[in-house]
Amino acid sequence: MARVFPFRAFRYNPACAPFERVLTQPYDKISPAMQEKYYAADPHNLIAVEKGRSLPADTPQNNVYTRAAAALAGWIANGILQQDPEPSFYAYSQEYTMPGTEERRTRRGFIGAGQLEDYSARVVFRHEQTLSGPKADRLELLRHTQTHTGQLFMLYSDSQRRVDEILADAESAAPDTQLCDEYGVIHRLWIVSRPDSVAEIQKAMQDQTLVIADGHHRYETALAYRSERRAHAGKIEPHAPFERVMMTFINTRSEGLTILPTHRVAANIHDFSWPAIRRHLEPWFATEEFSFSSHAEKAEARKKFLACLHGVCPRRAIGVYPATDSRKRAFYVLTLRDGVHLAQLLPSVSRLQRELDVVLLHEGILEPALGITPQAVTAEAHLTYEREATAALEAVDSGRAQISFLLNPCRIDQVMKIATAGEVMPQKSTDFYPKLLSGITMYRLASPS
Repeated sequence: MARVFPFRAFRYNPACAPFERVLTQPYDKISPAMQEKYYAADPHNLIAVEKGRSLPADTPQNNVYTRAAAALAGWIANGILQQDPEPSFYAYSQEYTMPGTEERRTRRGFIGAGQLEDYSARVVFRHEQTLSGPKADRLELLRHTQTHTGQLFMLYSDSQRRVDEILADAESAAPDTQLCDEYGVIHRLWIVSRPDSVAEIQKAMQDQTLVIADGHHRYETALAYRSERRAHAGKIEPHAPFERVMMTFINTRSEGLTILPTHRVAANIHDFSWPAIRRHLEPWFATEEFSFSSHAEKAEARKKFLACLHGVCPRRAIGVYPATDSRKRAFYVLTLRDGVHLAQLLPSVSRLQRELDVVLLHEGILEPALGITPQAVTAEAHLTYEREATAALEAVDSGRAQISFLLNPCRIDQVMKIATAGEVMPQKSTDFYPKLLSGITMYRLASPS
């Protein structure tokens, strides 16, 4: 049973801090260049809290975490951040263009405070493993700021779309927040505070289970912080603010939910040989070749290659672009041969995970044919990742990589089935697009000082 609650969000006062200048992408998507851009945009930009600068002269008394806490407290004291008067849910929509196309989509959901649940309770499920470094950073930030500024992206499945109807009604009015981010995504927010609407949302969510789409590190950070506070209090207070965390809830049965693939780019492989790799894979995979020997031929071959990967061939297809010494180059599409038993090819992999192209790539190609073990993947010894196919292919042309592998996106039903079965997917298996903006609402665990 998912327990969700309205809350009095802190939000930027647009008269003092225009939304376009102060909100940021999630902390783990902020590059050093983006960090500098955000700092230059506005003195009240959330970057000072979400991912502040570390300085050479930092001390335990003056560091990135203490400065984040001071910034928040100052903004609240000076009216830059204002708390909404009534506990509310927040309808949140994102209108965006599908990358690489002209197709416009709109994803809708709502923001609320979700009760923190241990995974063992089987209410909240994960689909990825987490790393200790990011969790330690986020926990230290939470200890100092006592504020959740970033959104947890949570999935649920309701074929009746009961909450969606309430959100559609809220969207008939002008939005309370609207902005266009650096990726051309239009974000809109509406306050939903009517008691009957709040009660209907809570009732509709009662029979739902939740799967974390994005925000695994932040969810586990919130669990760790809750445990600290419980230990300090010596008891469990179910309604304490730290027993909940800010979440954005998206119905998998509604429109506009997009998962992008994350392509793999491999380098530093000892004795790399594409002919040897092909011979190793021959018993399992059929290969379709799109060769070229000139720039003009390459463009046409690339077009046919991508069309084959994305639609003409069977769904279980993996694109390959290797570096070779010969003048004649080619793109390749690998597909499983008829009659191949995945239980033989992937004996240590569960039935559900055998259906994932990313698992087929890692377990059926990268490790046996290229020697890239799971440990090497974790250590980032050979693989880097690209969202755009063009960037993955360019990595080979530029000499930065020896081979690139292009994937189709996994399906949302695969994510839900694997997560609710208690399994996890390989790192960077899913890229939910677009990202939820940090700072569009904030959930404070302590009274303003």
